[in-house]
Amino acid sequence: MEDIKKQLSPDQREELLKTLKVRFEKNMDRHINLEWAGVQEKLETNAEKLRSLYEMELTGGEPDVVSYDAETDEFIFFDCSAESPKGRRSVCYDREALESRKQHKPENSVMDMAAAMGIELLTEEQYRELQKLGNFDTKTSSWLKTPSDIRSHGGAIFGDFRYGNVFVYHNGAESYYAGRGFRGSLRV
Repeated sequence: MEDIKKQLSPDQREELLKTLKVRFEKNMDRHINLEWAGVQEKLETNAEKLRSLYEMELTGGEPDVVSYDAETDEFIFFDCSAESPKGRRSVCYDREALESRKQHKPENSVMDMAAAMGIELLTEEQYRELQKLGNFDTKTSSWLKTPSDIRSHGGAIFGDFRYGNVFVYHNGAESYYAGRGFRGSLRV
């Protein structure tokens, strides 16, 4: 993955803003009463956040605005791809889990990738909020930010949508699957 500190080229910046605007306008039900102009204004003044959104897009996350926090004056983006982002699958939960594998280690971990991208992993609560906006992960699953008491026992949690319901379950943090990636959030 490219260095997150590297600035986007003018063409990359323009293309990303265009992509985000089209997605925003196509999915107004995700952000009722919000205007694109306000989002664009925030994005144009924050190169680091724009770079994070670029990484989210590049890895297949299809980021979109899902809410606005009036207290902090921030727009909240979630990965809104129908399935867990393709460029973020086949990874175990964190560095500790990666190092604990004796063989067949994945190339990376969820927590390391999220940190490099400058995003936060969705919590269980955020994942459930996302699922109110549509049906996500009907064929895949996504690792979720795991509470420390679960992680201290070697586990990590993930979510998916099956049979008309959101399921959150556990797995060993060192496990990884071709159909499990992770979704992130970003405040701008």
